[in-house]
Amino acid sequence: MSSTFWDERYGGADLAYGEAPNEFLAAMADRLPLKGSALDIGAGEGRNALFLASPPRELDVLAVDQSAAGMQKAQRLATARGLRLRTQAADLLDFDAAPSSLDVVTSIFVHLPPGLRAHVHRRVGTWLRTGGVFILEAYGPDQLERSTGGPKDASMLASLETLLLEIEGTGLEVEHHAELVRDVREGRFHTGEASVVQFIARKR
Repeated sequence: MSSTFWDERYGGADLAYGEAPNEFLAAMADRLPLKGSALDIGAGEGRNALFLASPPRELDVLAVDQSAAGMQKAQRLATARGLRLRTQAADLLDFDAAPSSLDVVTSIFVHLPPGLRAHVHRRVGTWLRTGGVFILEAYGPDQLERSTGGPKDASMLASLETLLLEIEGTGLEVEHHAELVRDVREGRFHTGEASVVQFIARKR
């Protein structure tokens, strides 16, 4: 999906995916450091990046999304809440971070073409410093049969097995993984029972 598509989705006054952080991310928050640097890829309007930047955490968060409209909205929300948030409108194909510079990378419902997805996931292993955490939730292949959210291109819905293969050899050790059906209620576009894949991995 193009930046124009996402600019249109995020251009309205409402929040397309709601204000609250992703439920899986919030549930795993006790595994994240309270200080350090974080990157939220495919950050949308910033709901998960703002969660990472909010007390009790003191993370220095960079939100990255291809939508300039989404990043502008995220920055406005951060200012309104008195939070510090850095934003960058960029295509993940062109984005890079310094090696061993991050303590947290989050990827929440970020669905990419297979080649780009594998490229990004390999790079996450280089971006994280020792002890850093990569947390991901996305729609799985079975979501294609549902009308509760996510892309309709099967190639962008990776199985858990595929995702775990993509981070093999990156120095990331999986601490939790799951493939399940759960109720997802995140704004207008994530609206019910959904097939999801999840994992949390730590850089060793």
